[in-house]
Amino acid sequence: MQSEISMERYICIHGHFYQPPRENPWLEAIEQQDSAYPYHDWNERITAECYAPNAVSRILDGQNRILQMVNNYAKISFNFGPTLLSWLEKKAPDTYQAILEADREGQKRFSGHGSALAQPYNHMIMPLAQRRDKYTQVCWGIRDFEHRFGRKPEGMWLPETAVDLETLSIMAELGIGFTILAPDQARRARRIGGRSWRDVTGGGIDPTMAYELALDSGRKIALFFYDGPIARSVAFQGLLSKGEDFAHRLIDTFREERDWYELVHIATDGESYGHHHRFGDMALAYALNYIETNNLARLTNYGEYLERHPPSYQVEVRENSSWSCAHGVERWRSNCGCRLGTPPGWNQEWRAPLREALDWLRDSTAAPYEEKARQFLRDPWDARNDYIECVLDRSEETLRRFLEKHATRNLIPSEKSRVLKLLELQRHAMLMYTSCGWFFDELSGIEAVQVIQYAGRTVQLAGELFGDQREAQFLERLRKAQSNIPEHGDGARIYHTFVKPAMVDWQKVAAHYAVSSLFERYPEQAKIYCYEAVREDYEVFEAGRAKLVIGRLRLISEITRESAVMSFGVLHFGDQNLNCGVREFQGPQAYQTLLKEITEPFNRGDFPAVIRLLDKHFGESTYSLTSLFRDEQRMILGRILEASLADAESVYRQLYENQAPMMRFLRNLRIPLPKAFRAAAEFFLNAQLRRCLEAEEIDVDRIAALLEETKIQGAPLDEQTLEFSFRRNVERLAERFSVQPGDPVLLKRLSRAATLLGKMPFPIDLWRVQNVYYRMLQNTYPEFHKKAQQGDESAQAWCSQFRDLGEKLMVRVE
Repeated sequence: MQSEISMERYICIHGHFYQPPRENPWLEAIEQQDSAYPYHDWNERITAECYAPNAVSRILDGQNRILQMVNNYAKISFNFGPTLLSWLEKKAPDTYQAILEADREGQKRFSGHGSALAQPYNHMIMPLAQRRDKYTQVCWGIRDFEHRFGRKPEGMWLPETAVDLETLSIMAELGIGFTILAPDQARRARRIGGRSWRDVTGGGIDPTMAYELALDSGRKIALFFYDGPIARSVAFQGLLSKGEDFAHRLIDTFREERDWYELVHIATDGESYGHHHRFGDMALAYALNYIETNNLARLTNYGEYLERHPPSYQVEVRENSSWSCAHGVERWRSNCGCRLGTPPGWNQEWRAPLREALDWLRDSTAAPYEEKARQFLRDPWDARNDYIECVLDRSEETLRRFLEKHATRNLIPSEKSRVLKLLELQRHAMLMYTSCGWFFDELSGIEAVQVIQYAGRTVQLAGELFGDQREAQFLERLRKAQSNIPEHGDGARIYHTFVKPAMVDWQKVAAHYAVSSLFERYPEQAKIYCYEAVREDYEVFEAGRAKLVIGRLRLISEITRESAVMSFGVLHFGDQNLNCGVREFQGPQAYQTLLKEITEPFNRGDFPAVIRLLDKHFGESTYSLTSLFRDEQRMILGRILEASLADAESVYRQLYENQAPMMRFLRNLRIPLPKAFRAAAEFFLNAQLRRCLEAEEIDVDRIAALLEETKIQGAPLDEQTLEFSFRRNVERLAERFSVQPGDPVLLKRLSRAATLLGKMPFPIDLWRVQNVYYRMLQNTYPEFHKKAQQGDESAQAWCSQFRDLGEKLMVRVE
């Protein structure tokens, strides 16, 4: 009887996995974000903490050893923002493939229904958008989904669950069958065919069934309202601290008196499972496994449940409501009071003028876009809807097919570039409405600055296409948005501080190439972010530490297909001191004159004359190391600083070694160390530890001695850097071992490194190493075990060492 009852019960957990697009709009890449240290950027950090762990989550035994690794995505419902998936595809391909595979596995598990849902393209708050933007956002979200998952989406997640009937109608028109809302977004409900409505405002809707919403168009869409109390407990109240508790909280929601097939389901930010709550992915994995193995309910997804148990009730929704603003959608256009932990005196009055400035920019560019685009495209807005194909695939063949469908005639290259720039203007005019720009508390935060950068790119393209001075009018409106931080002033100052320096033109790309070429050798054809750089000439002259480079290159934008030929000259004195000039190529004769005039004084050592001639030939287009794009700037400065840091370390080492006995003596007397001694100990010991932890041969005894020394001297450890260095080193070693499993030296090195795990005074993230080990346990160990059973002594030794390594890595080996 219990088995029959449990099979009438359904559980579905939905994760909304999303990060705002963080790319520099001019480079189409995320630049280094210091606040995400020790990771390169926040996407990389959250991937390490959440997206990747959920693809290979752990189920532990009673001794906290890994018993099983599972792909959580295959057992839940989920959606990933399209812009995040685009980043994962390039930067975390293993996790990306695991997500796609989970949807395919879900189709097998859930009666042909994949678990992935689509999402409007860049997380725009749909009720605040114009109709044609809503249409394009839904269209792009669907097309992106089809491109990645190879099927049509059954459902679509609404950004912040912000809902209005027009958006739902567009979704239904484009084939979307259902969406998920918060319980307090329901207004009233009744049985289908019934006459009387029941008021369910304030979360009174029963969330254990599907509902039907009738639309003015005559179409219908199914709605699911998640269980609010359980979702809040997962997101904010610590329910993920124990997987069994999580499972029982879900199971305890079922009621015997309900006479339908109950669906207990929740929806939260997917980042709850690992980023917001450490090891949340493991709580999720344990709960799902616990429910399945104990036959407590049937795991399902929305598509399967809807097919088996279609709605028997109708519902109406509260329009312009959302799951993250008690005031509807005011969080994204006013100082409604919804905020995070803001300092006293802060406000969010900036939200309204920011949105008003962007609305003006959108509206003021719409008519010129349509007018200019009609010269080349049959229907500019229909073409915009299809432009997602070119965004997903920047190849010439995709562009050819796009223009074959939409162009009024055969276009010459310059006209093709103009069309692409027009469509890029529209892309950025939508990206600037990404919801996170208003969600947080401060105008100068990275999320708000990001949407202003998208606006800046829109302004720049409008200037190039329409020849107007739109920037001044935009800044006049942006000035009304006041920052809470006095030094940032207002939106206009933030634009000048954070947006203008990020802007890129031909000169800046050429300057980046010229300066960075001093420190890294480029091939004849090189990729610089979304530009192709083709070297046409490159002359190098040296005099001692000084170096002069004169060159010419062709730059091609992968986005707009525009190109430019640039000439450049760089004088490098060594270290960070250099002068660079850039200009458009003015013909062979002018280039030879430049080359001759500048090289002559350099060859006789007259560097002031070289600088004067650089100014003469390149005018105000002069650049330095500060002109490099951020990632390369950090890399090159790191190289330049290596020698200086080595000198500093030598000084600290000498001071420490000379004074170490005195420092111990003072500590024994409990006399505070002089600041100079403390600094020397901290710098030297951390530097030595980092070097040892990064070494190919891990010297366990040396590391143990250094750790003991830091303890005796009371030197604080740079735990974050040391953990990161050691982890990456062990990960590299594990990957090498997985490729060469028969190499006993690699196994011995890896085992020696694992010995350190219990001795380190801070935890080490073993996730990747454990993944490699578990994969080898499934695929490689059985082969060696079979040989060992047949009497192969080397295989027997290998198996023994491998099992011992598993114990150190907390993986159970049968």
